[in-house]
Parts: sequence; C-alpha cells; structure tokens
Amino acid sequence: MRRFFVPPGSLEREIIIIGGELHHHMTRVLRLKAGAPVLLADGEGHEAPGTIVQVGKESITIARDGEVLAESADSGPAITLYQGVPKGDKLELILQKGTELGAAAIVPFQADRSVSRIGQEQRSSKLERWQRIADEAARQSQRISLPRISFAGSLNEVLKSANQSLKLLLWEEERETRLRTVLAGQPPPESIAVIVGPEGGLTEKEASQARETGFVPVSLGSRILRTETAGLAILSILQFHWGDIG
Repeated sequence: MRRFFVPPGSLEREIIIIGGELHHHMTRVLRLKAGAPVLLADGEGHEAPGTIVQVGKESITIARDGEVLAESADSGPAITLYQGVPKGDKLELILQKGTELGAAAIVPFQADRSVSRIGQEQRSSKLERWQRIADEAARQSQRISLPRISFAGSLNEVLKSANQSLKLLLWEEERETRLRTVLAGQPPPESIAVIVGPEGGLTEKEASQARETGFVPVSLGSRILRTETAGLAILSILQFHWGDIG
C-alpha cells in the first residue's frame, strides 16, 4: 500500500481532501482511481489507512478507514547532517539521498569556502524547493517521518544550535582519529550531529571553532571523498552501526 504525506492535523478528520502537486502525482503519475487503498502519514510518526472515494480535476477525496496509529519514527539515533553549501545542484542530490538514508534533519550552511552564496532574498524559495525534494524522497523511500530542512548563514549559527548527544566533524585534515574508533564501544546516542564541509573543506579556523564546542574531528580513511559523497557515506555508516540499514 502506498504511503502519502498529508499536512499535520489532517488525520484527525475522517475525510481528507488533497490538492496541488500531490493530487497531480496521485492521479496523473500513479493514475490512482476511486476505490484504491492508500496509507496516509502526517510526517510526525502518525499514519492511518484510507480509501480514495472521489477523484476530481483539482482534488482527490480520501476516506479514513481506521484509527490513527502512532508508528515508531525511523529507528536509530536522530541524525542531523550539517552540510556546507556545495556548488551547482550537488545539494539537491545530498538532500534526496540523505532523506533516503534516514537523516532526521539536513541543514545546509554557508561555509567560508562555499563558492555558491545564498542571499537573504533567495532563502525562502530555496527552502521551499529543498523541502519539496526531501518530501518527495521520503515518499519514494516509504519513510514514516519527514526530515526537517533549514538553513544556517554560517558555521557559527550551526555551532550555537547543535545540542546533539554525539557531535562529529568529518574533516579531511584529521589524521589520527578514525570514525570506527569513536563509535567502538559507545552506546547508541539519542541524537548525532555531523558537519561536512563544502568543496575545499572547512578552514582551520572553522575546524577549531567546531572542536571548541564539542565536535570530534574524525576521518573515514585515506581516501578524500567529494563533499556530495562524504555526508552520504557517514550517514550510511551510522545507520548501519546504530540504525535500520543492514
């Protein structure tokens, strides 16, 4: 049964009406008809079965068939990926694949070496597009919850807000501490923060600031990974170690 995300609070009603892009996806792409069973989720860990009762040109009507269930959210620690803004459309790939890999939140931030600069006037439209990409990836991967997408204007903003149980800095200049060493023997934390720099990495000053606020610099090994690969690699490792992959 396909899962579709509806706005929080929608599941409280017995009749749910869907329009916009989701209506287009359900009727034009998937070609769902009246009578088709669906699973509705609010992106906050709640879901309920339903049946399409009417398909219109601009909206689709769904009758909730049962009780709203509080499903467990994606298993494992809640991982927040703080990603230095990369060039081009790499960030969209990171948002899509990071969502598929179960990131609880993804926060692009403007690093000192970020070539792409996101001005104040662009942020609203960028965030709207980024959240849409994440929502679509969550729907495709059948996640229970939606990742939170936000933006930080600098690494300092990230460091002020990061209060996770375990804080990791993926830094190519780290030569001594491997990720496996940090993870070995440690009980599963409730939450994890991971900082990944843009192309060119973080500056020494940025890395020093991160260390001062409790981030542990780690290396994934001798190979230098592209920024769009590094975050996805560490997400995969953390999900394998403590989450629901493997």
